[in-house]
Amino acid sequence: MEFWTPPSGPPQGAPPSKEIFAAMGEEAIFAMCRDFYARLAGSSIGHLFPEDHAAASEKLACFLVGLFGGPPLFHERYGAPRMRARHLPFAIDQAARREWLRCFEETLEGAEERFGFPAEHLPRFRGFLSEFSAWMVNREG
Repeated sequence: MEFWTPPSGPPQGAPPSKEIFAAMGEEAIFAMCRDFYARLAGSSIGHLFPEDHAAASEKLACFLVGLFGGPPLFHERYGAPRMRARHLPFAIDQAARREWLRCFEETLEGAEERFGFPAEHLPRFRGFLSEFSAWMVNREG
């Protein structure tokens, strides 16, 4: 099977601020990811994710902890991220991307109060999510 590659290439924008981890802490990041995966489970793309949502949300949380300025948990537990390669087995088109972003956007509603996410860093994180999700698309349509 041949995979489609987004013409925009890998994300080029600024990564999320490293100050996020200091503001939120590991526990809140893990809670945010559990909330996100609960939303994904009930979404139209829930079938793309492992039945063990706890393990999947933990992987995302480990990735975000490091991305947000905390310890490199993902690398320590799972190796190099290689996110596009890890997502190639799943058919991800633009509709799936939009649904993934919708679920994340719902998770981020009220994230300042629920998870201690610093409001000043939300716009840049949303930009990162948009670029990151575009790079995960591997099917046309």
